[in-house]
Amino acid sequence: MSDTLILVLAIAAAVVVLGGGLALLVSRRSDRALPPPAEADELTRDAITHPEQDQREPETVEPVLPEPEEPEPAAPTTTLDRPEPAAGRLQRLRERLSRSQGTLGRGLMALIGRDRLDDDTWEEIEDTLIGADVGVAATQELVERLRTRLRVEGVEDPVRARAVLREELVATVDPSMDRELGSTGADGVPGVVLVVGVNGTGKTTTVGRIARVLVSEDRRVLLGAADTFRAAAADQLQTWGERVGADTVRGPEGGDPASVGFEAVKRGREEGVDTVIVDTAGRLHTKSGLMDELGKVKRVVEKQAPVTEVLLVIDATTGQNGLTQARVFSEVVDVTGIVLTKLDGTAKGGIVIAVQRELGVPVKLVGLGEGADDLAPFVPEDFVDALLGE
Repeated sequence: MSDTLILVLAIAAAVVVLGGGLALLVSRRSDRALPPPAEADELTRDAITHPEQDQREPETVEPVLPEPEEPEPAAPTTTLDRPEPAAGRLQRLRERLSRSQGTLGRGLMALIGRDRLDDDTWEEIEDTLIGADVGVAATQELVERLRTRLRVEGVEDPVRARAVLREELVATVDPSMDRELGSTGADGVPGVVLVVGVNGTGKTTTVGRIARVLVSEDRRVLLGAADTFRAAAADQLQTWGERVGADTVRGPEGGDPASVGFEAVKRGREEGVDTVIVDTAGRLHTKSGLMDELGKVKRVVEKQAPVTEVLLVIDATTGQNGLTQARVFSEVVDVTGIVLTKLDGTAKGGIVIAVQRELGVPVKLVGLGEGADDLAPFVPEDFVDALLGE
């Protein structure tokens, strides 16, 4: 047999063996892929009998729920300031004034209660009153009346002498003066309160405190920020208004104060408010041009409604300098009432007597501190009792 024939037979044998292996492999794969004949028949019968049923396990679908709506935030509740009752304020102010002015009262009581009132004693009494800012003329009149009464009535009892001193001091403060705040207008127009005074006396704070009391009495109040020259003055007044429940009319910084006052009163008339309180610039009384402008504010405001009250705010600690301020302001705007602030501490209570005597107008309100309730109507009898430490 040739080599060529042997090679051909070997190749043919290899092809036969390889073909048989491939056939066996294909047969085994087919056996695994197809179900047994019985199972195949059952699946076929179910598909024919129930064509609508899906033989696969159904997937679980989670329902999509709408997200809960967040509730709208509730509108903020505005808590308005309300003053304590007038009786409580007066009593508290009286106690504070009594503590701060006790030196004056004790000095006078000690002198007037002496067994023998000679000339030297009366001179000491005069010095004590003048030192308390009562003023020279008012002191001389008061001492003269005291000496006359004690001599004519033959008063020798120290207790009675102190009672006479109290009576004469009350008379000097003059309880007959009308201390009612002119905050009500006539013929359906609002009352207009003009608040004036130099810088640092507490004008803006006084405006806020007055508004606070009026609103608590169910009065509709509108504020006018006519102090356009002091930085943040309008902001301060508006903050007070928001606290007490009163709107504020304001203009541009450095604008015309008279225009702001005019617009405030005009709006007050249109809206039917009860009182418009106008806070003016704290002008220095030594600058005539600025004082003239203050007079202009009053004239322009009165084109809308009469001014029913002009309150001059005086810092009681300024003493006799406050009298100079009072005199100049009164000439310009016809002051109708005095507000004495900072009457505690170093203040000398005699300024009440001096300023009333100087202007012939009453002290209507007094302030003894920085708190919202540290302002109260002026009551002559209570003031004298506090002055004497009783």
